[in-house]
Amino acid sequence: MTGTPHLVLTDVSKTYTVQRQGMGQPLQQVRAVDNVSLHVNTGETLGLVGESGCGKSSLARLILRLEEPSRGDITIGGQNIAQLSGRALKRARRNFQMIFQDPYASLNPRMKVRAIIAEAMRNFRLGSAAEINNRVERLAEQVGLGAYHLDRFPHELSGGQCQRIGIARAIALSPQLIVADEPVSALDVSIQAQILNLITRLQSELNLTLVFISHDLSVVSHVADRVAVMYLGRIVETGPTDTIFDRSAHPYTQTLLAAVPRPLPAYRHARTGVKGELPSPLNPPSGCHFRTRCPLAVDRCASEVPALRDIGRGQQAACHRAEDVLATSSTPATEPSHA
Repeated sequence: MTGTPHLVLTDVSKTYTVQRQGMGQPLQQVRAVDNVSLHVNTGETLGLVGESGCGKSSLARLILRLEEPSRGDITIGGQNIAQLSGRALKRARRNFQMIFQDPYASLNPRMKVRAIIAEAMRNFRLGSAAEINNRVERLAEQVGLGAYHLDRFPHELSGGQCQRIGIARAIALSPQLIVADEPVSALDVSIQAQILNLITRLQSELNLTLVFISHDLSVVSHVADRVAVMYLGRIVETGPTDTIFDRSAHPYTQTLLAAVPRPLPAYRHARTGVKGELPSPLNPPSGCHFRTRCPLAVDRCASEVPALRDIGRGQQAACHRAEDVLATSSTPATEPSHA
């Protein structure tokens, strides 16, 4: 890993219109991603966490240019892909790929595994048919699949095997950036660890820059070098994984950590979740979006949007009372197993 940023987001926003009146002006809009700025260094794994509906998957689609940003810059490997289109964008897509959440839905049920993995290489004309086939067989071996799997259809394989296919397809073009959107949430618990270990090994071997999206902080603690916490379209805290788990400085992060199960009898009644309902993205609270659920909210939280600011140890928090949160922090709700 180096300290050179490979992925840089600068004031990225995405607004969707959810109601129109004829051909007139939009009546209602939702800002799924709200002025997000962050970076991921070369060879680093960033864990992006938050509740369902917070904007994680929307941000992933923006990074990969599956959605057009409403504003902001998205720089990958020094190239601002937010300004690319047509053939230039197609050429750039070789450098960033995605691992999807649902291993079955992400694979074409009418294609055999060999053709699924080879498809992207054929689209970019990366060698002869024989060379591509040899590459497919090496990729299958690299992700733990046998040669006999290549001539089967996805429905003939397990969920874990299908996710291995998705991973092989993602690395087939030798990309520099992988976005993994909840890659183990649809798998059995017994298989999740195998897939996580595979992703971690490939990230190290191939020096991949990885954005790992999950709502499960215990999973993120195993794979991420740094963590970014998202709430209603905004990044509310970032920092090294160990620091976030040891001394989280945002009340939302603390409540997420408190909700992580711990296999210890002493903590049987200690778990707490985020109190209150997630506000409607159509009408989010003014100022700090989390203030309506925050036990530390003050008047300033309603009138002023907190900036994401440095609070030491490589950590940033978007909270007016971050120092107070740190001063009153208790023992963390879970310990990371991050290596």
